[in-house]
Amino acid sequence: MKKGRSILAGKKATNKHVSKPRQAVHEPLIVPASQHNVTRKDIGRSALKVLDKLHEAGHAAYLVGGGVRDALVGLKPKDFDIATDASPETLRALFRNSRIIGRRFRLVHVVFGREIIEVATFRAAHDKGKGGETGAAGRIVRDNVFGSIEEDAYRRDFSVNALYYNIADDSIVDYVGGLADLEAGVFKLIGDPLTRCSEDPVRVLRAVRLAAKLEFDIDPETLKAMGAKASELGKTPPPRLFEEVLKLFQGGYALRSFHSVREHNLMRFLFPLLDKRLKAGAPELVTMLDAALKNTDKRVATGKPITPAYLLAFMLWPDVEEYALHDSKLGMPINEAIMAAADSVLSTQLRVTSIPRRFSGPMKEIWQMQPRLERVKGGKALKLMEDRRFRAAYDFLCLRASIDDRLTASANWWTKVQTLPEDARAQAAANRPVVNDIWPSGISADNFSDDTGHAAAPDATSASKKKKRRRRRRKPSGDKGSTTPS
Repeated sequence: MKKGRSILAGKKATNKHVSKPRQAVHEPLIVPASQHNVTRKDIGRSALKVLDKLHEAGHAAYLVGGGVRDALVGLKPKDFDIATDASPETLRALFRNSRIIGRRFRLVHVVFGREIIEVATFRAAHDKGKGGETGAAGRIVRDNVFGSIEEDAYRRDFSVNALYYNIADDSIVDYVGGLADLEAGVFKLIGDPLTRCSEDPVRVLRAVRLAAKLEFDIDPETLKAMGAKASELGKTPPPRLFEEVLKLFQGGYALRSFHSVREHNLMRFLFPLLDKRLKAGAPELVTMLDAALKNTDKRVATGKPITPAYLLAFMLWPDVEEYALHDSKLGMPINEAIMAAADSVLSTQLRVTSIPRRFSGPMKEIWQMQPRLERVKGGKALKLMEDRRFRAAYDFLCLRASIDDRLTASANWWTKVQTLPEDARAQAAANRPVVNDIWPSGISADNFSDDTGHAAAPDATSASKKKKRRRRRRKPSGDKGSTTPS
């Protein structure tokens, strides 16, 4: 882990610059603009507009959280969250391009085209007013008790996320010792770690993710509480865990995040099927995943687009492949076997993390194209290059080939044929190397692809075995128990 970094104007930190955790009401440590490296240039244009307008209207206006933290350690901030003393209703009236969102945690989104700046009113502890509520397990179910900036600082999760940049004078405000922890390279929960993890178990994942991002250590007491409360992640709604998955693997530090999640034994809450394989010992699978994650980080670093579908397809492919191989050996057409396997694996995964159809659909298409890329020849092979998923499926095949020598010749051919002139491709396609020792022998290309490169229709025998869906009898519209969709 990186440690000993200097974050205050490039100078070695001294005691007068470094804050210490405070347990009672104290004056904050205020670091003037001349003694830290955060400037207005680090803040996005839209966020600056919001901060300046709040300040001009006479309200407190602070950039807070990851944007301040990242700027202090020399990273380019991407998230710009704003905290203020203005109520959500006041904010809504001040910004015409805004909307109030949330019930558990009411805040305001100020919209600039596709960019959204999140603005939150200073919060107090959730047990200090009518707007706060805690569930039986200690989880916060409502957090709308407004308070002061100091109260807001103490209710945030980690000390390094509770640093405020004051737009009024460009100073950094620290109530909880965040600067000291940033200097030391340590993630530490504010307050009692067990209580804070109980309030929101997703903080366990956040600690692992952010520590991986910044290459920080995790404070021993925080780490102990994380271990004690990690099992609560199993009760977290799947959509929320999916959001965390996206943050883990799309931020430009996917490789470090993957190994950090494994190190802290949290993969079981995100990808239980993959976790089982990895714990059984699968070095070749780790090699393949590492290659995919490195490539993802490289694309993020160079500003190239990435899609969650590609990475998620890798996480789940080993089980899809195993189930499909089993069914195809029993005589099921390869395409049907892959679709059945995909449905089965996704059904298991969706109980843990949601995967929207805009991602699960492309994942299935990438999987379905693998046998075709391995085995089709002639015009069918060239037709595949016109498929919208060809590039992702081809990249997928190349990564599979990095750990499976049987795929090397086929992957190399696809790489070469894309560079050939049109008149040379037909001959190359007719004589291309194919992979015949992965899927059951004796099954021709016609069993999984037609002339368009799409799935072949199931034969009459397999179709006759499918159960007919019973039509639900619709009740009269006047019946109070009607099942007619609203």
